[in-house]
Amino acid sequence: MEMVHGNAGSTAIGVKKNLFAPVKAGRDFEFSPTLEPLAPYREHVTIISNTDVHNAEAFTLPEIGGDHFRSSAVFLTQSHPKQTEGNDVHAGTSLDQLYAKQFGQDTPIPSMQLSIENVDQAGGCTYGYSCIYTDTISWASPTQPLPMVRDPRVVFDQLFGVGATPEERLTNLKTDRSILDWINNQAAQLRRDLGASDRARLNDYLENIREIERRIQRVEARNASGEQRQMPEAPIGVPDSFEEHVHILMDLIALAFASDTTRVFSFKLGRDASGRSYPESGVTTGFHNASHHGEREDRIMDFAKINRYHISMLPYLLDKLKATRDGDATLLDNSVILFGSPMGDSNIHNHKRVPLVALGHAGGRLQGGVHIKAPDGTPMANAMLTTLHMLGRTDVEAFGDSSGELDLNNAQVVLTDAKG
Repeated sequence: MEMVHGNAGSTAIGVKKNLFAPVKAGRDFEFSPTLEPLAPYREHVTIISNTDVHNAEAFTLPEIGGDHFRSSAVFLTQSHPKQTEGNDVHAGTSLDQLYAKQFGQDTPIPSMQLSIENVDQAGGCTYGYSCIYTDTISWASPTQPLPMVRDPRVVFDQLFGVGATPEERLTNLKTDRSILDWINNQAAQLRRDLGASDRARLNDYLENIREIERRIQRVEARNASGEQRQMPEAPIGVPDSFEEHVHILMDLIALAFASDTTRVFSFKLGRDASGRSYPESGVTTGFHNASHHGEREDRIMDFAKINRYHISMLPYLLDKLKATRDGDATLLDNSVILFGSPMGDSNIHNHKRVPLVALGHAGGRLQGGVHIKAPDGTPMANAMLTTLHMLGRTDVEAFGDSSGELDLNNAQVVLTDAKG
């Protein structure tokens, strides 16, 4: 999951106030103000602070100023994008796709890519970069960016096969039939072959599908009513509410994991240079303007409120995954969720001390309950290389500009004397 525009905790003031990174490294840490919404899931939280994303920096004079328009392409690839407005884009293969290539082929859908904001711009954006660099965080190869889906209805139909063509899906919508109407016979047969506990799980699963379908239908009806929308350009299935949109897509993620329809999601929660506001955070300033805080403390604290609001979306998904059994464990125990940004202090467009959090236990390979403070100059790619190894891609020897693995289970706490 990528949230653009960095973090207030990456500023000089934010570091001093520990807005993102806790004061202490190791297991005896207190949650920072930004990360406090994750406190109920302490044992599943691995905070990774003080890493850098060098490949998002400008390498040449013409690249200066283009940080917003290459950062997303770097997040999961940790590779420096080629500056071009044409079709000859080039970055790297992203972490999610390295996993999907080996472990996603056994599922009906190898991977899915989701987004919250508009990502269908064409041509060049600005500073000489193609818009595709800001449109996606998933790259099947260095030259093959993958499209991201914004509309929950499209995601629902892809996951549950409601109509093979757009025409069939439109017909289904017009007849107002539920997906469960189409599979009742198969479900009834399956129930007869299952034991009591598995029947209960199947019933819960089907009811969850139906409930999500109802919510999507309500969104579509509301947006088709003719009432003025906050985002009139958005597809009919996209809620105007950020929180509602995020929650519906998270519900679909949890259902897809539960049914093993796919094991890989990438989720882009914002678009660089977005002017969207998040009044629920307590701040009405547009996101991009808020991120350019001028190093003023009061504005940095406002930006921190927005950062905290974005983090507060995560427990909704964690609740769903923790509540779903997966063998002898839960989906949360058997998953890894990476949440972060390739940008640090957005006011100066730097990529140092970037925010990164890992959630889940990776099937027992990620212990959680720890704050890992990396040595100065450590690439974020080191944490991602370690994650790839935890997920079974031990054959990957290097990733992006990695210099080695970063131990995500054991933090070295350095004690200093009174002189520091």
